[in-house]
Parts: sequence; structure tokens; C-alpha cells
Amino acid sequence: MARRAIVAANWKMNGDLALVDTMVSGLLSIELQENVNVVICPSSPYLSAFAVKSKVDELNAAISIGAQNVSEHKSGAFTGEISTQMLQELSVEFVIIGHSERRSYYKETSTQIAHKVSAALNAGLTPILCIGESEAERATEQTKTVLSSQLQPVIDEVGIEKFIDVVIAYEPVWAIGTGKTASSEMAQETHQFIRHFLAQANEIVAVKVPLLYGGSVNASNCEELFAQADIDGGLIGGASLQVEQFKIICSAAKGK
Repeated sequence: MARRAIVAANWKMNGDLALVDTMVSGLLSIELQENVNVVICPSSPYLSAFAVKSKVDELNAAISIGAQNVSEHKSGAFTGEISTQMLQELSVEFVIIGHSERRSYYKETSTQIAHKVSAALNAGLTPILCIGESEAERATEQTKTVLSSQLQPVIDEVGIEKFIDVVIAYEPVWAIGTGKTASSEMAQETHQFIRHFLAQANEIVAVKVPLLYGGSVNASNCEELFAQADIDGGLIGGASLQVEQFKIICSAAKGK
């Protein structure tokens, strides 16, 4: 089975109802290559609006809705949290888990993130599991150690076989929103390590897991990045708020 390519838009705490309309309208004319999925992850207040607009306008079935976070709990006294069941009712199919901003600002641990991945999988949602190292960790050659420590708890929690339904996004923290981008060779080297790390547990699964690059991906550098053997798409931040630029990025993705 060919490995699918995925381009996911992480709007973060940006966007409004006007952007929802503009994005859906803009994506109506997009031509995606075979075996490519696009995922739009707006802030939670706009998930319903995006779902309704997508249905009314009959958006391409290859374009899905994703959430930016989810609780590891099914329900209960967790003010401000969002459960998997709530996301399911809003036609959400994907959910970003473990973004570096969640790890840093909200002190989410790799163990908590593993619980969230498990909850998402049990609900039939596809987790986009984010991993990445800081600039200091890269400079002191700790990248492989950091990535391993972020992946292993999830493998221990759900089992490597479940990774057939997981998407992994490598996002070097030093390249997120900074304008800095890992060279295509550097990104490929790290993605190759991630795939080899997964292969130590299960080679068949490792070959099939989509690996996305996240870190200042834009219309100018996307084609070179996506051409790398182990880069299967991108987790797009700022550029995903610009419809025309985002369409160029989506069009550059191709399944492998």
C-alpha cells in the first residue's frame, strides 16, 4: 500500500468566521494529487462552522477537519477541555497532539500525550503526534535522544501496531514561526531517523506511517521538502492562514 501524503493546517489561535468561508471557498478549486489528504485545524469555536460550510459547499472528500487538542478524559469536571466524543459530533477526523506549544506553555508531558493519543485512537480519530527538539538540544546533538524520549512513551501506551493509524509531525522547535527552516537534507536525515526508530519495533508499520515536517514551511520551500524520501507532507502554521499560499503547498504534496 502506498504511503499517503498529508498537509495539515494549524491555525493556532488565529482566524475567524471570515477565514473559514475564504478557506473553504478557496479549496473548492484545488487539484490534489492522488493519495493526498488535506486537514484544516481551526480553533475549536470554528470547528462546527467549518464542518457546515464544507458540507454545504461539497468540499473535496480528501479535505478533512482536525482539532488542535483533545482531552485524555472521556468526560467529567475538566473545565475548558474537549472530549473525543465532542469532536466526533463535529465531524472531526484528525487531532493535533503534543504540539511543542502544548508541551512548553501548558507543561504537557510525554506520558500525558501518550494518554491523549490512546484516547484519540480509541475514538477512531487520527492523531497527528508532534515531536521535536529545541535549538539548544540540536546544538548539543541531543535530537535523536529527545525524539526517542517523545516517541517511546506513546509506543509503550498504544503499541507499535496502532501506529498504522497515527501521523507523526516532526517540528524542530527552533523553526516554528521563526522563519528558520531546517534544510531539506537536515529534515530528511531526521525523518529517516524517526522511521528507523519505528522500524526497530515494527518494520512494516514504520514504512506506512506518514511523517510530516513542521517549521516555517511555505510556498517557496515546500516542493523541495516534500521531494525528500521520508517527508510525506507538512504541518503548516502561518502559511495556512494565507489561502493562495496554502493551496500551493497542498498541490506540492504527493503520495509515496
